[in-house]
Amino acid sequence: MAFAKLGALSYIAWGLLHILAAFEESTLAKSIEPGLIQGKLNQGAWDLLFFALFAIVIAVKYNWKNDLLGYWLNLIVVSAADIGFIVFVLLPGHVALFPGILGPIFWIGGLVFTTLGMGARTTS
Repeated sequence: MAFAKLGALSYIAWGLLHILAAFEESTLAKSIEPGLIQGKLNQGAWDLLFFALFAIVIAVKYNWKNDLLGYWLNLIVVSAADIGFIVFVLLPGHVALFPGILGPIFWIGGLVFTTLGMGARTTS
């Protein structure tokens, strides 16, 4: 169960970081002229907020208890969100490696620890 809880904490940290990122993106959107780009930035902020809240709720409700459904839900949703960030933002260098790497670190932590938790679940 310790691995599951570490995984849940990693996903919660990922979610909290992305709530901050959503707020920052929303603030950026307010600083530019109304139009398509502002709308897309607001949509991006909304999406980040949704992903963040989803990850936190699943981590608290399911990952903390080492639940199989929660394992797959956060694995799929958080992976989809962070892979896009890595490919389109981090690797091209649109953000600095630090702090940009924090989200992927929390994601990988959640993935690794919940996977270890699932392994312990099936062997005990």
